[in-house]
Amino acid sequence: MFRRVTSLLARPIISAGRARSFSTDLPANPTADSAFVDAWKKVVPNTDPPKTPLAFMKPRPPTPSSIPSKLTVNFVLPYASELSAKEVDMVIIPATTGHMGVLPGHVATIAELKPGVLSVHEGNDTTKYFISSGFAFIHANSYADIIAVEAVPLDQIDASLVQKGLAEFTQKLSSASTDLEKAEAQIGVDVHSALNSALTG
Repeated sequence: MFRRVTSLLARPIISAGRARSFSTDLPANPTADSAFVDAWKKVVPNTDPPKTPLAFMKPRPPTPSSIPSKLTVNFVLPYASELSAKEVDMVIIPATTGHMGVLPGHVATIAELKPGVLSVHEGNDTTKYFISSGFAFIHANSYADIIAVEAVPLDQIDASLVQKGLAEFTQKLSSASTDLEKAEAQIGVDVHSALNSALTG
């Protein structure tokens, strides 16, 4: 048994000479995954195969040889698209590791987002959103995909309601008796504290 397990572990995970593809390397014609379609037709010849993600995704431009002057940003929520292929100078995202500025030519990165302010800089104009959480995917070809659970323009937030919510969740945290109540109250305190900092700072 031990030999069988070690021999399985010794096998290479990726076959030699076969590089793993990334989202920036989609094929020029992503209408269908031909290997999947061929396999489907062998099993179910009388039914059209379902669409694969490649049928819906536009291929990203290749990584340029020189750094472009603009960063292309897609900023989406589960129910809306705030920015779609918007060319900007810079974005500053509230990553869990700290605020991170993203310029054209940024190294490919995946960052988890925490409650805080997302700033979108375009010339002399800056648009600020408060986001609750999410992820940012920075691609090597100067594209940034920012996916947030919830977001609202900073100028639409009522400071008095933030103070009221912070007081309520702080009181709930001090009186919480179960782990679930403590966790829910702590999330409320964290979000309202971040909202308060965004409005005052």
